[in-house]
Amino acid sequence: MINPYRTDALLPQPGMLVGRRTLIQASMFGAASWAALQGTAGKKVTASETLSGEIGFGRAKRCLLLFMWGGPSQLDTFDPKPEAPDAVRGPFKTIATNVPGINFSENFQLLSQRADKLAVIRSLGHDDPAHLSSGHTTLTGQLPPRNKSDAAPPSDRDTPHIGCVMSKLRPSLGALPSFVTVPWFAYHPAAPGGQAPGQDSGWLGRQYDPLLAAGDPNAPGWQVPSLSLIEGQSPDRLLRRQNLLTLMDTQRRLVDEASMSRRLNAQQQQAFGLLTSSSVRQAFDLEQESPETRDRYGRNTHGQSVLLARRLLDHGVPFVSVNWQNDGQNFWDTHGNNFNRLKNDLIPPSDRAFSAVLDDLEQSGQLNDTLVVWVGEFGRSPHINASVGREHHPYCYCGVMAGGGIRGGQVYGASDKHGAYPSDKPLTPHDLVATMYHALGVAPGEVLHDGLNRPHQIVAGRPVRELFV
Repeated sequence: MINPYRTDALLPQPGMLVGRRTLIQASMFGAASWAALQGTAGKKVTASETLSGEIGFGRAKRCLLLFMWGGPSQLDTFDPKPEAPDAVRGPFKTIATNVPGINFSENFQLLSQRADKLAVIRSLGHDDPAHLSSGHTTLTGQLPPRNKSDAAPPSDRDTPHIGCVMSKLRPSLGALPSFVTVPWFAYHPAAPGGQAPGQDSGWLGRQYDPLLAAGDPNAPGWQVPSLSLIEGQSPDRLLRRQNLLTLMDTQRRLVDEASMSRRLNAQQQQAFGLLTSSSVRQAFDLEQESPETRDRYGRNTHGQSVLLARRLLDHGVPFVSVNWQNDGQNFWDTHGNNFNRLKNDLIPPSDRAFSAVLDDLEQSGQLNDTLVVWVGEFGRSPHINASVGREHHPYCYCGVMAGGGIRGGQVYGASDKHGAYPSDKPLTPHDLVATMYHALGVAPGEVLHDGLNRPHQIVAGRPVRELFV
């Protein structure tokens, strides 16, 4: 069995503050390597300029992340084991897809006919069985400040979510936010820490936090709470109040030119822009979609969240994360009743919404430059427990990628005969996020600074270039 938890002494440890000497050495090594690879030794080149010719680099202009909070079972989704014993295989049958040799669980009736658009990764793995800390690693590509823990909530020491990093590096134009999360920040009632870290901007600064489109987009009359004007307010009246506040802020800045005041003013301006912009309100308005389209995505929280995400991408939001919603049944964390939950509650909405957004992106011509990623924080145990469920199993699980230069119709990596450990081409969450950054045009040596001007290397894993066209 191949060890999926490789280390690389040449790279900083995930989440580590990179010292000046290390940065200089890494930069010299990286620049020399890139220059040699391109035949440009002696020429001054940047990482992005050199990598721009690499396969898949920077192809994606926008990203949709479908985060299946709780940990989907790899055996019951995209890596079925029809030859395994009943106690491992479970009751689901395996179905062929529209790509010969690629099989899914029988419950993915729609996605199975779109496998030619998908790259299925069957060799993801790590060693953290806790929801919160592994959630941080999945969403940031870096280990959290406190690893293997369900007791550590979000903090300003967390690595920023990939969407927050992109907000810094590739901000949206106009009034629309650069990063939107739908429909909530993932939270687990059984975890002492509650909300998973890694869902906000962490050490990067609050100005890069996502806009949370909270609530149930499937509910009649749903509106984004943070974009709703107070009853009786109009955009014109709000603008007059903004002008008054701006005058007061100007007076205050004559006394205090501290950076915090400037940051607060920028956030206030953004907030007022969101509240008063008709284009923003239109982007979030699901009533603009036909009943047939809403039905196609599924008249449920997840389906309408994915439809909203597609609308936001269409209107210029570069990054949208759809977290599996608070369903009151512990999400994909199926310690008990695994097969009924998957068959009746979890897979059908995911199958329908994922298929619908792929169809729409392809029809509009945007799939080629829109990266779509489906993944959870870990997988489930091959052994079926006494509650007809599966326990946490971080050592091997699946992820799915599409669009943004990803070559469809492929399976990357493999697991052993019981889906317990990777047997070929093992990948970590660090590698998956590094691959996302590669697609989005972020070079491996990219460094950002925190509020104390300390450098952090953003990319900790190895981009999987073989996944790209």
